Amino acid sequence: MHHQNKRETPGPSGDQQPAFINRISVPFEYPVHFTRGVTKVDNRLLVDTLDRLREERRHRAAVYVDSGVADTHPGLVDEIKEYFHRYSDRIELTATPEILPGGEVAKNNWKSVQDVMFAIGNLHLDRQSFVIAVGGGSILDMVGFAASIVHRGLRLVRIPTTTLAQCDSGVGVKNAMNEHRQKNYVGTFAPPFAVLNDYDFLPTLSQQHWIGGVAEAFKVALIKDAEFFEFLCRNAESMASRDAQVMEKVIHRCAILHLEHISTSGDPFEFGSARPLDFGHWAGHKLETLTDYQLGHGQCVAIGIALDAYYAVQRDLISENDLTRILTAMEQCGLPTWIGHLNAWLNTGSQIIQEALQQFREHLGGILNVTLPDGVGRRCEVHDMDTSIIQDGIRFLREPAKGAS
Repeated sequence: MHHQNKRETPGPSGDQQPAFINRISVPFEYPVHFTRGVTKVDNRLLVDTLDRLREERRHRAAVYVDSGVADTHPGLVDEIKEYFHRYSDRIELTATPEILPGGEVAKNNWKSVQDVMFAIGNLHLDRQSFVIAVGGGSILDMVGFAASIVHRGLRLVRIPTTTLAQCDSGVGVKNAMNEHRQKNYVGTFAPPFAVLNDYDFLPTLSQQHWIGGVAEAFKVALIKDAEFFEFLCRNAESMASRDAQVMEKVIHRCAILHLEHISTSGDPFEFGSARPLDFGHWAGHKLETLTDYQLGHGQCVAIGIALDAYYAVQRDLISENDLTRILTAMEQCGLPTWIGHLNAWLNTGSQIIQEALQQFREHLGGILNVTLPDGVGRRCEVHDMDTSIIQDGIRFLREPAKGAS
């Protein structure tokens, strides 16, 4: 931690003492690994990660596992127990790994947060102890949120198991819960101690969870990396047919682009109003709540990207051909660009649209900042959105031939 010497400024009147300006800078560093078989005893990555600071102590850890992962990997809990037993000279499993309900319900359930907090307390974990979360983004968010507020933050190790979590939410610095009918209304900024992306979890994913993370790849490619967008277009059908090698390349590139933005944007904890990584999310988040989270985050973001891409065409930021390629590629890989719930965004006038934009602005803070592609691979910020253009976009996306090339 660095501390800058005091800097005095005049007070509001001559008889008051000058202000003491206190400025601190705290560096954060965490590794993001890409591996296979992370809980196999012959893979030393997990134990070496827990011991990466070379502290003179035996590292204590509690492990939480997504119920969906436990169901599709029935031997996982025993595997984790065996792993800790094998390296018991360096790490200690404080209790049998606990299985928690996965999916968006995890982020809507405050009792789950309390249960994790109480368990951490009952296990007498301290701030240098570890909480290991294994699962999709919702479990990582919920367990991470609980870990971040006990003792003002325990060390969190994330083991993401979905494409979405491995390429986006699981590698970042945020935790969140849904509340007040809003996505991620409550949360913390708390960088993890480490992230371990294990590709071996991907083959058992449902098709929805397999392809959901690709929406985040389209998002970041369209605003940051034209070459990556070309790769996504060329390989859309391969992703739909579950080509593992292609998906691993997508996850790796998408994760790196997210990490580079977090580390180089100058605003990792989002104190400003611009959020480039939320391209497509103002509509996506609203759709999640309106569908009661029945449609996955990635699928809702894909629709949000389609809507914002149409808007970008109308603002002469991208071409109609760009829009066609975006819609065609997302549809070819199995991502939706339309859902019937959007009809309500027309039938109620602009009420739902305005509400969605207002909630997004409140989530950002300050003025409205909506990121749009400014040519493929570049971005710009707009501070107002014409609801009539958005409604035209909804009508356009509703047409069956919208993605025809």
